[in-house]
Amino acid sequence: MFDKVEEYKAMIKSAEAKVADDLEQFRMKFISKKSVVTELFNDFRNVPNDQKKAFGQALNELKTLAQDKFKSLADSLDHSSNESTSKGIDLTLPDVPNENGSVHPLTTTRNKIIEIFERMGFNVASGPEIEEDFYNFTALNFPENHPAREMQDTFFIEKNPDKVLRTHTSNVQIRMMEGGQPPFRSIMPGRVYRNEAISARAHCFFHQVEGLYVDKNVGFKDLKQTLYHFAKEMFGENTKIRLRPSYFPFTEPSAEIDISCFICQGKGCNVCKYTKWVEIAGSGMVDPNVLANCGIDPEEYTGFAFGMGIERIAMLKYQINDLRLFSENDVRFLRQFQGTF
Repeated sequence: MFDKVEEYKAMIKSAEAKVADDLEQFRMKFISKKSVVTELFNDFRNVPNDQKKAFGQALNELKTLAQDKFKSLADSLDHSSNESTSKGIDLTLPDVPNENGSVHPLTTTRNKIIEIFERMGFNVASGPEIEEDFYNFTALNFPENHPAREMQDTFFIEKNPDKVLRTHTSNVQIRMMEGGQPPFRSIMPGRVYRNEAISARAHCFFHQVEGLYVDKNVGFKDLKQTLYHFAKEMFGENTKIRLRPSYFPFTEPSAEIDISCFICQGKGCNVCKYTKWVEIAGSGMVDPNVLANCGIDPEEYTGFAFGMGIERIAMLKYQINDLRLFSENDVRFLRQFQGTF
């Protein structure tokens, strides 16, 4: 066995590494856990007792020699590699210009919406995307037979049928009201999921911003003025809004919010379908049942809520005609927004 130690020492001393593969082969043979040096250490128990001290010293010397040689070969290989690389540089070539990235249009739109509402005194709240039925449906006054509870509209968690991928960020409103006391004035931006066919106008996941204001003596005029101010800030001073009666389980009365089409300036175009108006949000006064479900006295407090799609706002703002572009990560599309904030 002493002969093997001397043989391996000679091999280590004469080893060379011209390329990275040579260095790796040396490591596998003399340094790794399956190396010949490791095998000798494993055979140490078979050495006669009177030879163990001398053989142990020889093994340690062999191990140290292998490690030092490996480091020397690695340093030599790195030095030669750097030299060959530097020799290949053509200093007469022009430099590669630094290219600035671009903020995703949905991020830009989301940040702008948040900025506008923060100036009006709203704070930002968030909640889970995988939600319990109570927070996503029941507490929001959805009846048991409501179509939204069916699998063709909602993604249910297979292993837990009481859990769903949230269909709106209203779940954050319920958690907020359940865990505190009015007043509340918050917006809830986030991603939501619905079981819809993917097309230019719809997707199975998208982004919403919902808002909630609950306090004493909150009225419908407060809702209207809030959204009127938002529309002017987002789309320009000449923007007008109109409210159309609608129905939502969690608000009463309810209204759809339209803005005057700023693309055609009221002349009629394919974006507004020649109606001169474009829908941007749903809204209404919080239903008293929703307040009661969260432990808030509807006789003392009132509030309004609204919700809008970030994709819809971005499509209007940047005149984008296909919803799928936001999630395809096509750099040709994203580069158009370079420097947009």
